[in-house]
Amino acid sequence: MVSSHVIELEKLLGADRVTSGPSMNDDDLHDESLHRRVRAPLAVVRPHSTAEVAVLARFASKNRLAVVPRGSGTGLSGAVTPVEGGLVVAFDAMDAIIEINARDHVAVVQPGVTLRALDDALRATGLQYPVYPGELSASIGGNVNTNAGGMRAVRHGVTRQHVLGLELVLIDGTVVRTGGAVVKSSSGYDLTQLIVGSEGTLAMVTEVTVRLSPRLEHSATVLAPFASVDAVSAMVAPIVGSGLAPSILEYLDQLTMATITSRSQLELGVAEEVTRDAEAYLVIVLEARTADQLASDLERLAALLDGGGAIDTYVVPAGAATRLIEARERAFWAAKEAGVNDIVDIVVPRSAVPGFLRDVALIAQRHGVIAGGCGHVGDGNVHLFVIQPEPSVREAFMDELFAHGVALGGAVSGEHGIGLDKQGPFLALCDPSSIGLQRAIKGVFDPDGLLNPYRLLDERPLP
Repeated sequence: MVSSHVIELEKLLGADRVTSGPSMNDDDLHDESLHRRVRAPLAVVRPHSTAEVAVLARFASKNRLAVVPRGSGTGLSGAVTPVEGGLVVAFDAMDAIIEINARDHVAVVQPGVTLRALDDALRATGLQYPVYPGELSASIGGNVNTNAGGMRAVRHGVTRQHVLGLELVLIDGTVVRTGGAVVKSSSGYDLTQLIVGSEGTLAMVTEVTVRLSPRLEHSATVLAPFASVDAVSAMVAPIVGSGLAPSILEYLDQLTMATITSRSQLELGVAEEVTRDAEAYLVIVLEARTADQLASDLERLAALLDGGGAIDTYVVPAGAATRLIEARERAFWAAKEAGVNDIVDIVVPRSAVPGFLRDVALIAQRHGVIAGGCGHVGDGNVHLFVIQPEPSVREAFMDELFAHGVALGGAVSGEHGIGLDKQGPFLALCDPSSIGLQRAIKGVFDPDGLLNPYRLLDERPLP
């Protein structure tokens, strides 16, 4: 029997935009977290406009229904897990690119616009939106809610650096605009940046104004194998401090490199003896305005790598380079297929990365865990794949790992977000005064706790 709430929702939006019961698509009910929690919402609804989102917010508020905003579902922390009996508001139908202003280097988009769609639309303008968190099907709205980063953050920064303004719908249906198409403002509290990274717990994003960057025409990808993880880590500061401004500066351990190249059937031309001796690799992408500048930068980078103990230096041919970067961006999928039990995206100060990676090996050994992976070492974001099927052993390892990273001045998550998966260590390790202040802010925006409840700051068990 169809509930009265579902009937009312169908009247508000149209029956074709409301799914419930067995007609719900399973893909709408989870993200890419390795720890799926099965919950049955009352309905999945697909608004087409800000006005419809406001109608849904008022409906949910009136009926005390939990609301879980959802983008493309590419997140890795369980943040879009439905609430039993609540609403999932899927924004994939709000996918219009409203404006591209090439003169001001600004684009205005709806939250369901994917990174791929925006990149395709910008290609002819010579501009780009440079945030690439590893999955081009990810939506701009989802990127905003998680403050997505990715491999290019070392040069271009994370989502936060590119969001200039937002249109928001509060839980009572109020529509609010923050910021705008200006690159700076000293006019009151910065509500735009408060929403970025809030994981849908404060408001629903219905429009995003983003800053664009020039698309540089000349690029090269360099692969540098090293005999030890320490040697790789020690190269980061000299490269970052050289002024070369790499757009990608990635670390991959031996196992991760072997896995992604095998999965992609990618041959990089690395000599067999080099592969045998290499414990880890740096992947560096340089971009430049002219071919001469790129050649000069490559020469300088090669000298740095040689002086830092690289076994060899390879400038990867363009086609293979594209596939290598794509393979690295898909490393999570390779790990998922391989059956890893957990993933970690802890961030520490860049200078602490060498010591932290050494300590990871010691902590893993102490707990009987296999831990390895890759990371955006240019900004201190270490990604680890954890293999240990026993949950209690794995949890003890990760608790010690998170505590150690935070003690070094880091944070539990660098870009994946907290959601449900990292809620325990986040609440345990974050400054209680900060948690209290954040909860007070949540209470102002969402006094009844209806927006994306039971995750991030809300430690009540998911019903």
